[in-house]
Amino acid sequence: MFTAKKHDPSQPNWLNVGLAFGTTVTLWALLFKQHSDDVAEYKKRNGLE
Repeated sequence: MFTAKKHDPSQPNWLNVGLAFGTTVTLWALLFKQHSDDVAEYKKRNGLE
């Protein structure tokens, strides 16, 4: 990628960092919620609850 100035690693782009971590946390939360729902449905269908 061509840029007008060199990237300075001591000055991270905090907006992009926040978006990346926020997205990761959101996806993990959705994964855990879906897993919990799936386990509850499995137990209900198999008479384990």
